[in-house]
Amino acid sequence: MASSLGGKSPSLSHGAKKKARKQDGFVRVRKSDLEKLSTEVMQLREFLPRVLNRDLIEMLHKARAVHTMKEHLLQEQEQQQQDCVHLQARLEAVQTECQKEREEKLLLREQLWQGGEELQQQADFCSALGSAACSLLWSCSSGADTVTRWLADGKLQSFLAVSAQTLESFVRSLDEDEKTQTEDHNSHEHQFVLALAGTITNIAAVTCGRDFLSTSAQDLLDTLMMMLELMKPGVFPKLKVLMLMALYNVSISVRGLKCLSDNPGLLPLICTLLDDGDWEVCLHSVRLLQSVLLEEELLLLLAPSLLDPRLQAAVSRLTSSVQPRLRLAAQQTLEDLQTLQQSRGGKQSGVFGPPAV
Repeated sequence: MASSLGGKSPSLSHGAKKKARKQDGFVRVRKSDLEKLSTEVMQLREFLPRVLNRDLIEMLHKARAVHTMKEHLLQEQEQQQQDCVHLQARLEAVQTECQKEREEKLLLREQLWQGGEELQQQADFCSALGSAACSLLWSCSSGADTVTRWLADGKLQSFLAVSAQTLESFVRSLDEDEKTQTEDHNSHEHQFVLALAGTITNIAAVTCGRDFLSTSAQDLLDTLMMMLELMKPGVFPKLKVLMLMALYNVSISVRGLKCLSDNPGLLPLICTLLDDGDWEVCLHSVRLLQSVLLEEELLLLLAPSLLDPRLQAAVSRLTSSVQPRLRLAAQQTLEDLQTLQQSRGGKQSGVFGPPAV
């Protein structure tokens, strides 16, 4: 406090003040400082609720959540980077393996091509060899003694079975679009099947041979008729002629004719082949029909089919052929059909001898 004389009280030193504050647990503070402190506290009480409102608290929570999410995203990013590095390594390994497999594939393709070339060469060689061998067999089979020896050896049955399978496979493998356009009569394959059919024809030209075909090779005869039915008009006429000659040779014997007539498709097949377009196919179809007309026992059984107007019309058309042999055979057959229509029986003109080829 100021003295009455207006002088100032001597101020305490810092050490004295500190010592005074510690006395008796009390602290001595200036009144002005206390008032200042009180004013600041009152100001804080007034303004603090305005600052620390709910929005700020929510914002602080959101900021804390964002910080947490940031840390989580950083961890995920780090994990994804590690995964990316791992996948990159796997990709490089797969690419390396793919390149290796591609090279192996190219090598295998080249080997396959070489194998195909070699296989084609072997097939061509086998086809040429088979064609040559069967051509020799065809030539040898023209002798009756040869066929007799074949029958005595007892291996003719297996040969005929293989021949039937080969002919059927050949006919069924023909491309419908190329039959009438790219027929190669000089190919080894064609010569091979022609030689097989010719050998069968020559076997049937011998008495013991056609008896064997009639009794032990019914499947072969049915296959020949089926193949003739499958082949389109004008396609491979030489093969058709050889098949028809084989059937005709078999039909010369009564047993063989009955064997052929057991197939219900015989007369429909003949009727179809009469319109083939190739005159030799038509000629041998007419001759086969003549064999049927000569057997009186069959006339009674087959009369309805033999008197079919379509059959007579087909034969009648052939009577105008420019080929003398075909025209003559058609005229004789038409007379036989007309006689059958009138009398349902009777002897007809003689049959041709068995042809060898």
